[in-house]
Amino acid sequence: MNESSNSYLNEVMQQQADVVQELKKSARPSAGMALRQQVGGSPARPSPSKGSVSGNGVDVRVTGLWRFQTVLVPPNAWVVHTRRGHAEPLHLGLGVSFSFDPYRDSFLVAPATMQTLAINAKCICSERQGILVQAYVQWIVDDFKAAYQKLDFSDVDDPMRIVNVQLREQAEASIKDKVASMSIDEILADKRPIIDELTSRLRGVAEGQGLKIVQVQIKEAVVSSTTVWETLQKPFREEKARLARIAELDRQRAIQQREVLDSNDAERARIAADNETARMRRAQEVELARSRGELEETRVKAELLQIEAQQRLDAARADAELVAADKALVHKQREHDAAVARERTSLGLEIERRQMENDVSVARLDELLVRSLPAVAAALPRATKSEVVSISGDGGNEGVVAVAALVKGLRALLAKPD
Repeated sequence: MNESSNSYLNEVMQQQADVVQELKKSARPSAGMALRQQVGGSPARPSPSKGSVSGNGVDVRVTGLWRFQTVLVPPNAWVVHTRRGHAEPLHLGLGVSFSFDPYRDSFLVAPATMQTLAINAKCICSERQGILVQAYVQWIVDDFKAAYQKLDFSDVDDPMRIVNVQLREQAEASIKDKVASMSIDEILADKRPIIDELTSRLRGVAEGQGLKIVQVQIKEAVVSSTTVWETLQKPFREEKARLARIAELDRQRAIQQREVLDSNDAERARIAADNETARMRRAQEVELARSRGELEETRVKAELLQIEAQQRLDAARADAELVAADKALVHKQREHDAAVARERTSLGLEIERRQMENDVSVARLDELLVRSLPAVAAALPRATKSEVVSISGDGGNEGVVAVAALVKGLRALLAKPD
């Protein structure tokens, strides 16, 4: 924007000229007029004008010929049917079909559906900055009897065109008036005051014209200047950057604290694990020592039991040996006593024998010798040579001498070697 050219002013003037041109456009013939013109030929249908919403025409069907025709109105359209010479309409209502005489009658139709009007209002706030406010208004025809008398629905292609233009201009004027008293921060922070002001003004206008404002909403409010918008955003961005940096520092600090805590926890866990391991090792060692002590005690007890058993065995053996020795001693004593007794007996016998021998006469001895000669002779070795001993005597002492000489000779013979 400079001294030689004010682009904003030029845009405003151009929009105003467009609105004036839109309102000054000749309305298309009404339905009744169009039907009458079709008798002499079909007129050309001009294209919708700029700013209007095409496709809003009502699909009205007319049947019959000449003066005996019928107008069929869809159920979602308002219709008013008038006749020449009648002060009041013959038919007025929603979706009313009727008989039609194109030479005396006329009718007007308008959509009964809800209309949505988009609004783009270029405003100036209290801080002399451009603000683009985008809004939309939804409205319907509530009282068609009042509406068709005060509003223009004569455009066959778009009966709502002129009404929408009028409502849009009133809505933009209301928005601009309200925004002019508000700052940029107020506009961007809360759009409710603009909505309330726009709703109040439009309802005040619409209620007297048979219309009903259903809903008013502000879609967006945009600062026109990029520099101002960036300047407005800069504190927010700086604050968000500061908060983000603080959050990052807090995050790093939290991470460091968490790492320190985790490290401390890990160290404590390691120390606890080491202590637990050492405790378990000591316990195992104590248990092992106790087990070893028990084993050693068991071994000592076993050895003691073995020693005691050995001692008992040795004692038993000693006792047995003592008993055996006693028995042997007793046996030996008995044997000794028996031997002594036998010796005594033998000695007694020998004494008795000697005594007997001493008491035996020579004749008895000779008799005994003679009886033992066969046994002596059998026991003698075979003689290799012989000697003759002659014993002579005539009895008496000589006989004894002879026997004695014989015995002596036998003894001498036996004493010689072979």
